[in-house]
Amino acid sequence: MTDYQGPAFQLVDTITAEELASKGGFQPRTRPLLVKGAVKSWPAWNKWTFAKLAELKRPDGSEVISSFQNGLVEQGVTKEPLDLPVAPYLRELDELARKIRAEWDGNTGLCPDRVWKSLKPGERFHLNWAHLQSFVANRIYLAQWDILSEFPAMKQDFAIRTLWPGWRMTWQYVFIGPSNTVTGLHYDFPDNWFCQVAGVKEFLLFPPENSPHMHTSKKFDWGATLSDINISKLAEQPQMRADFAKANGLYARVEAGDALFVPKQTWHCVVALEPSVSLAVFGLTLPEVLIGGGKAELKALLHRMRLYRWGNCTCHKMTAAPKTLVSK
Repeated sequence: MTDYQGPAFQLVDTITAEELASKGGFQPRTRPLLVKGAVKSWPAWNKWTFAKLAELKRPDGSEVISSFQNGLVEQGVTKEPLDLPVAPYLRELDELARKIRAEWDGNTGLCPDRVWKSLKPGERFHLNWAHLQSFVANRIYLAQWDILSEFPAMKQDFAIRTLWPGWRMTWQYVFIGPSNTVTGLHYDFPDNWFCQVAGVKEFLLFPPENSPHMHTSKKFDWGATLSDINISKLAEQPQMRADFAKANGLYARVEAGDALFVPKQTWHCVVALEPSVSLAVFGLTLPEVLIGGGKAELKALLHRMRLYRWGNCTCHKMTAAPKTLVSK
């Protein structure tokens, strides 16, 4: 993979939270936008540390148990999730984060610091795909934790309306995991504000016109469309690797305190450089609820009835189904 250049990238459009406020706030757009420092004025910036989240207890005083994602789900085989206590996991991540920060030399990542800091807006560049070769595929990941349903008062910790004015039906999930976790290539049907509270993540984004190069998968995931391209195993997918290289992408280094707007139908994948705490806030306007939301719910209902892509999904433990069982 050392000779594989892959897609060409440019830096994502970037603005500071202060600049955005001075321009009247966020306006609807179809391209990604990185807002530097957006989260730093929110209560979550000080309250959502690994150590403080590890102190959470249920109303009856018992420890919090959650379902952990067991390896990559967007591509390949979906494995059985693991129900584990959250607190020990968070304390271990806290120790790992301290160690990584102390030893950080800036030479790791798909786009190492020395390259990233030298890039100019509009400049085209390629990534270091060899970075992914040493990754462990079966890392457990506290992905899509519906923490705000379990602890509703914590919703006040995120002033998302300062970024996203106007009415929307919103729902949110927390992602907490170690460095070197990968969220596979996919796109969501709603817009998404991805808020980074702790750690650093690399976002690779591909606007909708890149769909011909994305090898759309038939694997079912509620609200998302997946790709068969596994960025961690490009060497094992020569044809997909060649098609993927034809895409034109955007790169975002999402640091602690930043918020990234990911428009609907924008393909993206994510690689964690450090142990991270992230909140993804998905939102739909009323027309999107009635049209896109209704369509997604119908597919989910048919899936639960085993009439739509049963046996090839992210929500049940099973390998990809025989082709005769996969709906078109």
